[in-house]
Amino acid sequence: MRLTAVILGGGRGTRLYPLTKLRSKPAVPIGGKFRLIDIPISNCLHSDVRKIFILTQFNTESLHRHITRTYQFDNFSKGFVRILAAQQTDEIQEWYQGTADAVRKNLRFLHSADDHIIILSGDHLYRMDYRKFFDYHLTTGADISIAVKPIEEHQAKGLGILKANSEGEITEFIEKPEDSEILQNFKAEPEIFRLFDIHQGSRTHLASMGIYIFKKEILFDVLSSNDHEDFGRGIIPQCINKLKVAAYLFDGYWEDIGTIKAFFDAHMELIQPVPKFDFYDEEHPFYTHPRYLPPSKVYNCQIHRSLMAEGCILLGSIIENSIIGIRSFVEEGALIQNSIIMGNTRYETLETKEQNTRQNIPNLGIGHHCIIRNAIVDLDCRIGNNVHLINKDKKSYYDGDFYNIRDGIIVIPKNTVIPDNTIV
Repeated sequence: MRLTAVILGGGRGTRLYPLTKLRSKPAVPIGGKFRLIDIPISNCLHSDVRKIFILTQFNTESLHRHITRTYQFDNFSKGFVRILAAQQTDEIQEWYQGTADAVRKNLRFLHSADDHIIILSGDHLYRMDYRKFFDYHLTTGADISIAVKPIEEHQAKGLGILKANSEGEITEFIEKPEDSEILQNFKAEPEIFRLFDIHQGSRTHLASMGIYIFKKEILFDVLSSNDHEDFGRGIIPQCINKLKVAAYLFDGYWEDIGTIKAFFDAHMELIQPVPKFDFYDEEHPFYTHPRYLPPSKVYNCQIHRSLMAEGCILLGSIIENSIIGIRSFVEEGALIQNSIIMGNTRYETLETKEQNTRQNIPNLGIGHHCIIRNAIVDLDCRIGNNVHLINKDKKSYYDGDFYNIRDGIIVIPKNTVIPDNTIV
């Protein structure tokens, strides 16, 4: 493949706070055992894209550690996964100011890239064969190609929306429109759906997926000749009138995991009997760090419609509509409903637990007789006995001393300790 990937992993991830309090957004765990960055990297590897640059900036330690531990090519491969961290130099004093600015500040490292460069986001959930997208890009002779997702009108305000003619060429682009008159003007023509043999249904608009393929010389020229900081807000609208910019319709599952609610809803979709997206694809698995954990232990539990990762120990608990992450430890009498328990990065020995008791510190995991409902419990949390995480005051948004509430969802940040008998 004459295609090099650049994955944007430098965003602060403020809308996903507090999951991004101690890590960057691409390092956020997903699906009980993966990280968000595993999604685009795995898609690249399955698409035979072997040259991968990852641009990072905020809270990068855990992301860098995960990438270097997980993605190592052998000596006989020309492939690589290379981290380009934000840095100050004699010429560049500022940090990344946006998606396009991040790539611009690293152009000197991309001279060795292939003739075409695919720009990817590090925080989307989807499975895509970039080879098909690349073939379309080459066939149309486009300077820039954008992967787009057909959506319904009510979804359009939070995304970049575009218009394309019957030949698939993009004629207009606007980022996150608010005006209903503009939305009306950006309705997609039926011909574009027929071009890709896609059933339109109730979908009226085309949204950018934030996935772009550039001819290498075009990318260098565009970024070197202007100071626009973002692809969606500046680069793409400017290029439409000067270059051939093509739309590639993608009709598979795609979700922008940009907010706590989106993150939570995506997980609740994973536990459905036949989810719109799942990790069960033997031909195209998602890769992550191999941990070599033992099978999970389940004693006297009731588990319904849930996912459980490896290495868990569950004792006499009831778990419904939830995702239980790696090394999770749940004590007897616990009730977990509609929640995401991310698990732990390590086990505690019996000696450590005895020491915890002497120091009056809860063990890693979920204590006796806890009730956890509509919550996200991040890694390495210590939830004491008889703790109720139930949003008893029905708050939609709130920041507490050791928890946050977003869209009615309780979020317990990483490494939090919650004493016995606490009620939220």
